[in-house]
Amino acid sequence: MARLTRDVQHAAAMIRGGGLVAYPTEAVFGLGCDPRNELAVHRLLTAKHRLPDKGLILIAADFSQLAPFLRPVEAALQARAMATWPGPVTWLWPCRPDVPPWLTGDRDVLAVRMTDHLLAADLCHQAGRALVSTSANRSGEPPARDAHTVQQTLGKLLDTILEGDTGGRDKPSEIRDLVTGDIVRDG
Repeated sequence: MARLTRDVQHAAAMIRGGGLVAYPTEAVFGLGCDPRNELAVHRLLTAKHRLPDKGLILIAADFSQLAPFLRPVEAALQARAMATWPGPVTWLWPCRPDVPPWLTGDRDVLAVRMTDHLLAADLCHQAGRALVSTSANRSGEPPARDAHTVQQTLGKLLDTILEGDTGGRDKPSEIRDLVTGDIVRDG
């Protein structure tokens, strides 16, 4: 357990320093960085060969880490999301006007999730912030489900890989529109 704590602390330090980290999530390994660090996000997009107009997901350990990015919504809408969190549901939430376009892409919403994966949540806690979370793979390729695959495909582009088990889900998180409740991606 002590080694795992040191590993999480090391990965969190990498994120705070502008680094790019791979870590396990509910279904696949994710790539993460500080969402407010433009250079780190562009480095992540380059590693994935992903266009910036698609937008990115943020994960957090608790709502306070997401709140600075989100517009306040009526209580019923917030309750809709909170009923699924922590858990594997990502919500497209109206975002504040100052949220950088490298996170939202060409949209006025931000994809956010309060993760129930213990290691990913601990990484958010240790980093002291929400994290960008996108699948650890090049765009169009299957997402990595273990640290070895991440190392083989993206290892040279990363600052560290936080080893651990994914949450065992078959599919990445469901994505839903907060305002309409519509499912955008089945999970």
